[in-house]
Amino acid sequence: MYRVLLIEDDPMVQEVNRQFIEQVEGFTVIGVAGNGIEGIQLIRELHPDLAIIDIYMPQQDGLETLKEIRAKGYEVDIIAITAASDIDTVRRVLQNGAFDYIMKPFKFERLKQALENYHSFRQTLNEKETLTQKELDVLLQTAEPQPLAPRSELPKGLNEVTLQKVVRYLRKQTEPVSAEEVAEGVGIARVTARRYLEYLEKRGEVSLDVQYGGIGRPVNRYMMKRHT
Repeated sequence: MYRVLLIEDDPMVQEVNRQFIEQVEGFTVIGVAGNGIEGIQLIRELHPDLAIIDIYMPQQDGLETLKEIRAKGYEVDIIAITAASDIDTVRRVLQNGAFDYIMKPFKFERLKQALENYHSFRQTLNEKETLTQKELDVLLQTAEPQPLAPRSELPKGLNEVTLQKVVRYLRKQTEPVSAEEVAEGVGIARVTARRYLEYLEKRGEVSLDVQYGGIGRPVNRYMMKRHT
């Protein structure tokens, strides 16, 4: 369970972000601060794994808070969620080691993907003592996507742009996912996601895992095959 600290001055936004975070499996909010000074104090007391920081705050803004976190050597990762969209702020936040930068307003799916990426990042670092360049590229999301095998023509109703979105989503997953999860992650209808998944499965690009549990129909879950 990743322990998350929220540093955000707007009480309504605090509550929305808290609810969003706790909808993602494996994450729990352990504290909330209304400004950077309170945030630093809670980091020192609670030792969170991850701090989600706004930039525009009274008393001490998010950028100064991030600088202080790095200067004092606190071992906490950072995701910025903020209305700040100017290039200088974005650059300075990233220079100070933010794992991700999400601009307000945002949808739940964007935060969910950021947290899932963070989970994959931490999981890999916890499991390995050394990394290959390829593994590091995947962690940093800088690897060029591997092209699918040549194909003559997509089936009627499928298009290349959506197919690549599905492929990119699948490549980020560490566990098999359902058509419903793919649909939510990509932003398409579940029946549409199922068609793309079935197409990829027929081409041998994904593996199919049929899971049976309790009462009801079995759930098909899909995982991108790792090519060497």
